[in-house]
Amino acid sequence: MIHEARARGTVGIFTQMADAATPEVAPGDAAQAALAFLTEMSPDLRGAAILDSSGAVLAAAADSERWEEDAAVLFAAADRAGGEPAEQVHVATEQGEVFALRHDGLAAVAVTERFALASLTFFDLRATLRELASSAAEG
Repeated sequence: MIHEARARGTVGIFTQMADAATPEVAPGDAAQAALAFLTEMSPDLRGAAILDSSGAVLAAAADSERWEEDAAVLFAAADRAGGEPAEQVHVATEQGEVFALRHDGLAAVAVTERFALASLTFFDLRATLRELASSAAEG
């Protein structure tokens, strides 16, 4: 009985959710498709960007210029702190969390709600970058 009530109550929640958080995907745009998939997989995700090895944005949830600048600052600070290029960065604050990851010449930066599971978020980011790097190598 309780499960039925919960099921009926959550149906309305899902039908009212806007799809605006999922980026538009142009045909053949692998980075934008990867970002759209990441956004769909990660319910705690507020926004994200995928960057190439030079730090240029390949795909972003919004304002790609801002993502490029902020990602550069974040990775530079992390690199200086460790004395070598950081592979992954996690910053948690009262307002939310930031995850950044470098893999196979690509980078991903994601902002999430508070208390996102770090291991799962990094897993999703790494899987997204692996798939994107693999499809680039094949194409």
